[in-house]
Amino acid sequence: MSFYTSSSSQKTHNLNTRQSPDPDSSPASSPGAITPTTSHTETAGSSYFSNLLWGGLFRRFTSEPSPSLSTENSPPTLRHAHTYQPDGEDDGMNLGKSMDGIYTPPHFHHRVPSPMGLPQLEPLQLLGFSARTRTESRLLTPAIAEEVRNLVPTRLSIMDEWNLVYSLDQDGASLATLYDKCDGYRGKRVGFVLAVRDTEGGIFGAYLSDVPHIAPNYFGTGECFLWRASVQAPLPPPPSLIDSADTPDVGRSTTIRAEQNVASGQVNAHSIRFKAFPYSGVNEYYMLCGQQFLSVGAGDGRFGLWLDSGLEKGVSSTCQTFGNEPLSDEGEKFGVLGVELWVIGA
Repeated sequence: MSFYTSSSSQKTHNLNTRQSPDPDSSPASSPGAITPTTSHTETAGSSYFSNLLWGGLFRRFTSEPSPSLSTENSPPTLRHAHTYQPDGEDDGMNLGKSMDGIYTPPHFHHRVPSPMGLPQLEPLQLLGFSARTRTESRLLTPAIAEEVRNLVPTRLSIMDEWNLVYSLDQDGASLATLYDKCDGYRGKRVGFVLAVRDTEGGIFGAYLSDVPHIAPNYFGTGECFLWRASVQAPLPPPPSLIDSADTPDVGRSTTIRAEQNVASGQVNAHSIRFKAFPYSGVNEYYMLCGQQFLSVGAGDGRFGLWLDSGLEKGVSSTCQTFGNEPLSDEGEKFGVLGVELWVIGA
C-alpha cells in the first residue's frame, strides 16, 4: 500500500510542478514547464508560404494580363466577348484573337429574307374637286401624287385619301383664303402637299410638315421637301435616220405641260420623271408665312419656293435648306397659273 501511495504522491507532485511553474525561473532553468516553442523548420515553412502569397498578389495587380492565360482560363460564360470569325469556324479557340471586353457581333452569310413582306398600299384617291372644275385645270394627278407619297412620313403614306384644302381655280387667287382654310387643321398631326403650275405649264411644289399660318419666325421640321415633275417625251430622230428602220428610241426630259393632257391622267406613270429635294441639314428655314407671302426653304437671301399674296408671281432659287435646283423652267421668277393645297391624314 505504501508503494502505490508513494507513487501517487510523486505523480501529484509532478503534476503540481507542471501546472505551477516558478515565475522567477527562466524557461531554460525549468525543464518541467510547458512552454510553446517553434522549431526552425516550421518557421522557414511559414515564411515561404507568406512570401509566396504576397509575391503572387503583387504580380497579379502589377503585371499585364497574358493573352495565353486569358485564352486558356476564359470561362465558357464569356463567349460573347470574343470575335466571331466570318467563315463561321468558331469552336471556342478564337478567344485570344479579340480584344478583351469588346463585343463584336457575329457575321451571318446565309440570311434568308423574311417571308412576311409589307402589305401593298391601296391606290391613292384625290378627293375634293368640284364638278365644275375642268380636268385640265387639276394640277395634282394620281401619278404625281404616288411619287410624293413615297417620300412623306410613314404615318401619312399609309393614308389612301388626300383631301383638297385649297384650289386657286375653285377658291380664287388669295393667300389669305388659303390660310383661312388651313386654320381647322391646326393642332393635328397632318401633312400638306403644295402644288404649283407656272405659265409654261411646269408642275412643282413642296411637302409641308406643319399647317401654313402667319408666324413671325420660321417653323416646320426636317420632313419638309421640295419636288418637281417632268415627263419623258420622245425626241424626233435626226434627219440621217428618218428613213432608217433602226431609229433608236431616244428620250428627253421636258416639263409637264397642260397640252400633254397630264392633268387628265393620260400620261403613263413610268414616263414621269420626278425629282425631290429633301432637307439638307444646313439650316432650319423650313417654312415662313406672312400676310404678303408664303415661302419654303431659304438661305443667303434666296428662297426655295416663294409665292406672293395674290398668288400671281413666284420665285424659286437654289436654297441652303434643301440644296435644290430652281423648280421652274422659266427661271428664278415665274408666273403662277394654278395652286393647290392638299391635306394628308385628316
